[in-house]
Amino acid sequence: MNNFDGLGLHRVLAKSLAHMKYDTPTPIQAQAIPFALEGRDVLGSAQTGTGKTAAFSVPLIEFLLRNERGTALVMTPTRELGKQVMDVMHQLLGPKSKIKTAFLIGGEPMGKQCNQLRNRPRLVVGTPGRIDDHLRRGNLDLDDARFLVLDEMDRMLDMGFSIQIDAIVKHIPNDRQTLMFSATMPGNIMKMADKYLDNPERVAVGSTINPAKNIKQEILHVSADTKYSTLVNELHARTGSVIIFVKTKRGADKMAKKLNNDEFDAQAIHGDLQQRKRDRVIKEYRNKRFRILVATDVVSRGLDVPHIEHVINYDLPQVPEDYIHRIGRTARAGASGSALCLLSPQDGRKWHAIEVLMDPSKKKSTRGPARNDNKKRSRNGGGKKFGNKSRSFDRDSRRSRDDSNGEERSFNKGKKFNRDDRSKRDGESRSSEGRKFNNEKRFKNKEERGGESRSSEGRKFNKDKSFKHDDRNSNETRNSGDKPFSKKKPFNKDSKPKRNNRDDRNSGGGDAKYSKYSKGSSNQNPKRKFSGNKKKPRVA
Repeated sequence: MNNFDGLGLHRVLAKSLAHMKYDTPTPIQAQAIPFALEGRDVLGSAQTGTGKTAAFSVPLIEFLLRNERGTALVMTPTRELGKQVMDVMHQLLGPKSKIKTAFLIGGEPMGKQCNQLRNRPRLVVGTPGRIDDHLRRGNLDLDDARFLVLDEMDRMLDMGFSIQIDAIVKHIPNDRQTLMFSATMPGNIMKMADKYLDNPERVAVGSTINPAKNIKQEILHVSADTKYSTLVNELHARTGSVIIFVKTKRGADKMAKKLNNDEFDAQAIHGDLQQRKRDRVIKEYRNKRFRILVATDVVSRGLDVPHIEHVINYDLPQVPEDYIHRIGRTARAGASGSALCLLSPQDGRKWHAIEVLMDPSKKKSTRGPARNDNKKRSRNGGGKKFGNKSRSFDRDSRRSRDDSNGEERSFNKGKKFNRDDRSKRDGESRSSEGRKFNNEKRFKNKEERGGESRSSEGRKFNKDKSFKHDDRNSNETRNSGDKPFSKKKPFNKDSKPKRNNRDDRNSGGGDAKYSKYSKGSSNQNPKRKFSGNKKKPRVA
């Protein structure tokens, strides 16, 4: 397809394309649009900045212009991309179109969006979260939806919109036409395509893992202390519009403030800004009101500003694929651009992942030997750390231990003993006969300690060892009503008397049965009254 004239488009759409100067379609447009106009499902992938938006916008508007009934739904991952898609749709529809539209994104008042939905729009563009919210509230009706577009599907899955997309698609009839576009095609995208698309036409243009050829990539290795000063020097050396990508929202605000203090004209954009302010920043940047835009990955996709000449990655992205989308903000529509990465020592792993993505031949790691080699090296003297110390295994000691079938064992200090050493130490080895030696040695001096060994006859020793009633002094003799002493705790006249036998401690005798609160105690405290609460005997 050399131009759009041979497609037989509606006159309104053809006029809009001529006004927008869409004379020659891009490769992705030339392949995808004819299939979509035939009513086929399309699964398309191409590099960023190749015109995917027009590839699904042209057949969608053609569907709405040719049919008086039926609605179309477009889902995008971010607000900025949704705003860009809606602007293209309005341009294709023309200034006086009777087709109503609704733009459903987060960060805008619900009342304004509800007013748009009351007008029964035939074209709805929005993010999955807000679209699902309106469906739950009953504000949106998709029973008549016949055209579905899933734009930047890989990004929507990365942002965790899979649950919302499933819930939304359930409200759309099965006899629909579905177009799915994605910058990359991993395995999860193919599974979603099998789930949502019906025998789709696969359209792929160029490599989705390599940046455009007209982008000049540069790398500068810097330290953490000199990173910002290097950025300032690069900004002074370059001319034209610049977009600087940082990692966090707070980092974007701080970077923009520092650049303004250094007499640069910069503004920040990130997800915490209100949608009204985000739209204002993008509009001013597109109109060249300021030169430097400091952004997070919220604008790594969908930001179409033709005059961006330089992309600087101050912080590398967390996902390698986002690097391709970041630098794709420059060199749009065949123009040339440059991409600069400031790599600190902490960025080694991230940059290696990006290199592997763009060149799978670099997948072999050069960071050290394999895991098995590390194990061998540690056993041969590399050492295994225990706390602050380092201990190494000795191959000779391990071999001697294995050859002895478990009879020889090594200590942590490396000392070994064998069967002869044990015989010197204990007199005999620990064989079946040697166990008797341990038993005999255990009770060898039993008679010196108090009598016989603990054999069947030796049990008498414990009974004979206990004190008899006649051996006690008169002061320590219990009356006839006393309970016998426990065998486990024999009476010791030198030990201190129990605390509750105060009559024994003060008067040197008396009945130990009565406590200090008993009625007949000789040393009863006169100031304390007897409670009279006696414990009643249990009745059998």
